[in-house]
Amino acid sequence: MRFHFALTLQALWTGVCQAAMQHYPAAWGHYDVCKSQIYSDEGLTWDYMACQPEAADMTQYLKVYLDPPNITCGDPPETYCALENPYMCNNECDASTEELAHPPELMFDIEGRNPTTFWQSTSWKKYPKALLVNITLSWNKTIELTDDIVLTFESGRPEQMVLEKSLDYGRSWQPYQFYATDCLDAFTMEPKTVQDLTQHTLLDIICTEDYSRGYVWKYDKTVRFEIKDRFALFAGPRLHNMASLYGQLDTTKNLRDFFTITDLRIRLLRPATGATMVDENNLSRYFYAISDIKVQGRCKCNLHANSCVYDKEKLSCECEHNTTGPDCGRCKRNYQGRAWSAGSYLPIPKGTANICIPNNIGPVIRQNVSSLGVANRKEAPQVALSTTPSVHVANSKRARVCDNELLRCQNGGVCVNNLHCNCPSAYTGLQCEKPRCESELGGCRGSDSGQAPLMPSSFTLLLLLLGSALLREILCWPTVL
Repeated sequence: MRFHFALTLQALWTGVCQAAMQHYPAAWGHYDVCKSQIYSDEGLTWDYMACQPEAADMTQYLKVYLDPPNITCGDPPETYCALENPYMCNNECDASTEELAHPPELMFDIEGRNPTTFWQSTSWKKYPKALLVNITLSWNKTIELTDDIVLTFESGRPEQMVLEKSLDYGRSWQPYQFYATDCLDAFTMEPKTVQDLTQHTLLDIICTEDYSRGYVWKYDKTVRFEIKDRFALFAGPRLHNMASLYGQLDTTKNLRDFFTITDLRIRLLRPATGATMVDENNLSRYFYAISDIKVQGRCKCNLHANSCVYDKEKLSCECEHNTTGPDCGRCKRNYQGRAWSAGSYLPIPKGTANICIPNNIGPVIRQNVSSLGVANRKEAPQVALSTTPSVHVANSKRARVCDNELLRCQNGGVCVNNLHCNCPSAYTGLQCEKPRCESELGGCRGSDSGQAPLMPSSFTLLLLLLGSALLREILCWPTVL
């Protein structure tokens, strides 16, 4: 028994020193471990943590749809003129010849080829009728964006465009951002940039003129939707304070949903013209062509999986924590002892797993070491003063006596109105964590108690660790860079 107790202290001591040496931004950015084995007062047991897949290039898993479907050039073959020189008309598009074809999949092939490969639309031969194209990118899976969306245009950037998102597999759409050379004229919106946004206006839909200039199309080819600049509103300009961002994502559903998609739609409304007037005698100068689309993100697994597999042209999470479904969005059969809940980024850096529990076991779940407050104490120095309150508020929102999410009643206790635990007769304490015999004459080791000698509780271990804070600094500080 003493041997197990010594191992428990050793494991927790190691965790404290590792927390002191940990480079937090890397840990906050990944959450790449779902569970690990630790020694506790019950012996070797599992420590569950929130986890998510690593970010990846998501364009390799999508399907692309064009509307109208016959908008791609080459059928019948066409000859195109250069935008800056109406007399240079030596660009051909022929769908029947591989070297001259420009199908949609060339928006996602490997960049750096010479000559550049790209998708191209038919020319604006029906002017003045608008040249409208919808490009839909569909994953059939919920995706969390982690970096800027970048479109590279080969023909000149559109003078009017809308980027839209769907959260319900294309059944409904919401605008992400409007793009125009003149926002007031095109969309009756004042022009703004992402630098005009604040924490309070982050979810505002803006129109920007930064990516729609026509004449310099040879040099400025990209159109962006700035994800990282929005992250920086909470995490700082170099994203050094991810604690604040994750605290906000964990407690603000609208913010989390803002960066979550199942589909993207690019609505091309007016091609680059390079001038104020369209040359009706040379309409073959006007068309859309895209050489590259970048979408960086990860599968949304509700913090219940650290990997996502692509099988039979479908993405799905490899679920942990006794969860199942493409997004780990429900408990496995026979593991519905309490309602399913998404994992939590808090407390940083390991979060809380919120695992599904067997039907025949009460809501007693071992929290990870961080949630006991050991590693979380290192959070404060990493948080910028301007965002410190948001992180502490985010943590305090989950610090109720019993909320059936994070701090559950132990030993079969029942949570009453999120206020207190109704304990069984053999236990007492705020969370039913103490055997009632501890307060009886002779304690739990008395001959009349009916209890076997007890191991030191987790609470006792915490007191020991807190009491050894000075020793920890002495022993661990020399190894911290």
